[in-house]
Amino acid sequence: MNRYDIAVFDVDGTLLDTSEGILNSVKHTIDVFGKPMPDPETLRSFIGPPIQNSFQKEYGLSKEEADTMAAEFRKVYKDIYLFGAVPYEGIYECMDTLRKAGVKLAVATYKRQDYAEKILKHFAFDRYCDVIYGSDFEGKLSKMDIIEKCMKDLGSTDYKNAVMIGDSWHDANGAEQLGVDFIGVTYGFDFRTEVDVKEQGAVGCAFAPKDLISLIIG
Repeated sequence: MNRYDIAVFDVDGTLLDTSEGILNSVKHTIDVFGKPMPDPETLRSFIGPPIQNSFQKEYGLSKEEADTMAAEFRKVYKDIYLFGAVPYEGIYECMDTLRKAGVKLAVATYKRQDYAEKILKHFAFDRYCDVIYGSDFEGKLSKMDIIEKCMKDLGSTDYKNAVMIGDSWHDANGAEQLGVDFIGVTYGFDFRTEVDVKEQGAVGCAFAPKDLISLIIG
């Protein structure tokens, strides 16, 4: 018997290293609006959270100004840079093993729904996933909302049989709010050490995709 029946995955920093496409889109947007370019470490912090939040925080913008920058980012990301990504080594084998063990697989990402479907189909993750949910076009859904949509679509009412897998506080917080267990990965963008992961109340830490198998199916 598996430890979990449902595994919900984040995309950026968990399934895919999307840094190339996202950072190119962020830099383009900053240039278009004539803003000062942040240092590389700050730029990397744009990967994962809702993009309008990152622009607002970095430049002290109003919601309307941040939304305008976000619209430009999304356009260039969709049209030019969406597929600037690399699957993490061992992630396909992980998904295949989980699938064969009978685990239902889902994706909950802050990427907009149409982008999420497009990039996951391009990299063939759609063949493993029972459901894929991203953000709404206005970016109003929280991570908890997106995870909850996955759970409802899978017909789950007992969240104790599910686990969220991600590389950031946003993933951990969304899982905690919903009452879903959380496994953090250190090979992504946010968490760097096992201590970082455990500070978020995680039930497990994965240093590579292959580590997820034993954490999920036992």
